[in-house]
Amino acid sequence: MARCAQPYLGFYAAFLGPHGFKSLINLRGENAALGWWRREKRVTQEMGIAHFDVRLSSRNLLARSALLGLMEALECAPTPMLLKCSGGQDRASLAAALYLLRRYGPEALGEAEAQFAFWPYLHRPKKYQLWLKQFPAYAAEEARGIPLSEWARSGYDQKAFAAWLAARGLPESFGALQAE
Repeated sequence: MARCAQPYLGFYAAFLGPHGFKSLINLRGENAALGWWRREKRVTQEMGIAHFDVRLSSRNLLARSALLGLMEALECAPTPMLLKCSGGQDRASLAAALYLLRRYGPEALGEAEAQFAFWPYLHRPKKYQLWLKQFPAYAAEEARGIPLSEWARSGYDQKAFAAWLAARGLPESFGALQAE
């Protein structure tokens, strides 16, 4: 698994091919009206790379449907996979952290939290993005040893996560709840 920012100026093939990626998970969601998305879809199709669209927000707490979409993509995407968002810092950090927790379990929490480091990932969250770094610990704690994908289906509640953040002095660490 690797992560990156949005490749612009048509560098998709030059970037994807040499690294042997078999799948790309776009964390910006489907954007059929935009040229970058159509180019990305076309190039991945031409190269035989599986393409997944998951709409995550860096400012709004994950809706269950968004978390489930990410878990499904992580389960189905052949490896090696590439996670990408606009800047490669916020949503990519979250998705990489959840990939590690899903694959290795709660023992990987330290490695998952390291995905939010300033160096080398340049993660510098704004006020309403502070929740991102907290989510892996919340997920590991709440899953209580069951597989992360199963917890996402049956136990995740964004309002409960908002309360968890408030109890830790972070009630303003997100903008809003992501709409289902």
